[in-house]
This record gives sequence, C-alpha cells and structure tokens, in this order.
Amino acid sequence: MNLNDLQNISESFNNTQRMPVLFLGHGSPMNAIEENQFVQGFRKAATELPKPNAILCISAHWYTDGTFVTAMEKPKTIHDFYGFPKALFEVQYPAPGSPELAKETAELLLPAIVEEDHNWGLDHGAWSVIKHMYPEADIPVIQLSIDHTKPPQYHYDLARQLNKLREKGILIIGSGNIVHNLRLIDWKNINTVGAGWDWAIEAREKTNNWLLDGNFQNIIDYHKQGTFLQYAVPTPDHYLPLLYTLGLKDRSEELTLFNDELIGGSLSMTSVRIG
Repeated sequence: MNLNDLQNISESFNNTQRMPVLFLGHGSPMNAIEENQFVQGFRKAATELPKPNAILCISAHWYTDGTFVTAMEKPKTIHDFYGFPKALFEVQYPAPGSPELAKETAELLLPAIVEEDHNWGLDHGAWSVIKHMYPEADIPVIQLSIDHTKPPQYHYDLARQLNKLREKGILIIGSGNIVHNLRLIDWKNINTVGAGWDWAIEAREKTNNWLLDGNFQNIIDYHKQGTFLQYAVPTPDHYLPLLYTLGLKDRSEELTLFNDELIGGSLSMTSVRIG
C-alpha cells in the first residue's frame, strides 16, 4: 500500500466532532429479541450520540490467535450460540461492511500485524446490541478481533492507536461483560435484575469505583486484585473489550455508567460511555 492509497482511505471518512466511545455489557443473546431495560439503555445511548459514519466493534466472541479485522463488503450475521429459540436464529442484521475502514484500522495499528478477514462477519456480541441502536442497519460495521495470546496491558495500549478514528465519526464499541461467569449462574434468578453473588457484588462495586476514579491500572491488572475478580473474570474474553474502550479515553473526558446492574447472580450488564 502506498501513501496515495492511505490518503484516499483517510479521506473516505470526513473529519467530525470527536466521537464518544462505548463499552456495552451485552449479556444473553436473548437481549437481541427481548424488550427489557437493557435494550432500552442501548437505544437511549444511540440517541445521545452523533450518527456515526461507521462502527468498529471489539467483541468478546471473536477471540483469535493473532489480530484480524473484517474487510468484506457484506458481513454475514453469525449465530454463534446454541439452545435458544428459533426466532433468535432467524434474526439478520444486514449492515454493510467497510473494506476502507478495515484497511485504515490495520494501518493505524502498525507495527502490530492485523490481517484482513473475509470469512467472519458480525457475531452476536456485535449485532445483538448494535441492532437496537441502529435498527435500520444502514451504518457500516467492522469487527476487530482480540488476540488471546497477548496480556491485558497490550490490548489497552493497542486501543490507544485507534484514537484517530474518533475524529472521523467512527463509533468504537467494546462488547462483553465485566462480570461474566456462566458456570456460576443462579438459574433461579436468571432474569432477576440486581441478583448477584457476594463476590459479584464486590466485583461490580470495586470495578465501578476504579472506572469512575480513573484507576485503570487496577482494571488492567485485574488478575492481581483478589478472589472476587478471579470469580468475576474466569476467562478474559468478555473482559478485554472493556480495555479497548478505556484505552481510548483522554484525561479530560468524562466517563459515565449505564445499564449498571447485576443479573442471574454472576453477570453484570454494566456499560460505559466515554466522551
């Protein structure tokens, strides 16, 4: 790729006011077809944002060896789950892709190697929340994968290189859950908002305080913080998207929380807006 190519890619997205950044606690895939306070929160968040030129989503459900970015014109809707009603598998979210944004994203992340992908599409970590925000599916969406071989600090630092996209109307969304332990779900309270085991309550309170105080290093070093976070983050896949959101925060920007509830004992829907 030569300098003229890069200039053409950069100019394909006009400069805009600085776009906010989101982390969305996506929860159960059923949120894609149910009406509840959390999907209402996603919709409300969209009304408070400028309409994006495109969306870059870092989803917990694209966890890879290496880093990839979707670069197809028409990403497919991936139903990457099982055991749910037929109606959920019938949902399609036909948002266009953006090969131009994929190229610019890969270039911004150098010297990290980011390969263009033409096989993945949009997994439910992306489409199940974005469909509530932009139901007309008229905004291009690409996904950036999470390299499972890299430590948390790497992901936080890598995100900082994406800051330029915020000046071009690109909405960057991390999609996962801060507290996410499927093995310890309280099935009797699976739909009870506010239901949380003691360790989940502690994890929510501590991480919320760190978020609001700007103590991101404790969040990055979650594995050093005690048993409560070991239970809350038994695997890092749903947690790491949060670090991509936090890595994009400037010191002067406000951080706010929404959808800030525990559910089912061991899941949190806590979502974050920056800017």
